[in-house]
Amino acid sequence: MNDAADAQPQAGPVFFDRRELDQILRVYGRMVASGEWRDYAMIGHKDVAEFAVFRRSGDAPAYRIEKRPALRLKQGEWAVIGEGGMVLKRGRDLAQVLRVFDSRKFTVIE
Repeated sequence: MNDAADAQPQAGPVFFDRRELDQILRVYGRMVASGEWRDYAMIGHKDVAEFAVFRRSGDAPAYRIEKRPALRLKQGEWAVIGEGGMVLKRGRDLAQVLRVFDSRKFTVIE
């Protein structure tokens, strides 16, 4: 067998597996229940899978959760990207990356 062939990424689009999608949808459900988000879209590309969330239908995505397997051994395959394209959190563990949404609401206590 050729070791170089074994190192090649899997052909076809990248997508979320059931466990990953369950974690993402749990966060999505919590944010919908709090009135923050209203809609989502998922797409699998050749090198990235995206879960985009929207505050209102028809708007640009408020956040994108991306899976990039090619970055798994570098900075991590998971990223949460904000409206302006800024990376809010990146890492190897999806649950850890999704924690960025735990602190999105701030309240001032007097």
